[in-house]
Amino acid sequence: MYAVVEIAGQQYKVKEADRLFVPLLPSEIGATVKFENVLLLADDKGAKIGTPHVKGSFVQARVAGHVKDEKVIVFRKKKTKGFKVRKGHRQQFTEIEITKVA
Repeated sequence: MYAVVEIAGQQYKVKEADRLFVPLLPSEIGATVKFENVLLLADDKGAKIGTPHVKGSFVQARVAGHVKDEKVIVFRKKKTKGFKVRKGHRQQFTEIEITKVA
């Protein structure tokens, strides 16, 4: 059984025991999070497609940790003015483990 769920404006295909990185969630490590924006729910018998969400279905996950992505360097320069700016950015993610698809 798998589901397509919307988490923080992005769609993910998940099944039980999957580990994935989603945009930062305001939850403690070890907490249980419930996502109710299930767009598609499928198993061996068939698939249920929501309009826009499948009624009564949810995906439950456990927060495994908070991590940062690789550093992205942004460099701006105007060659005639002598203007140079170098900035770095690291996007924050939350690692979750799917515990239940219902």
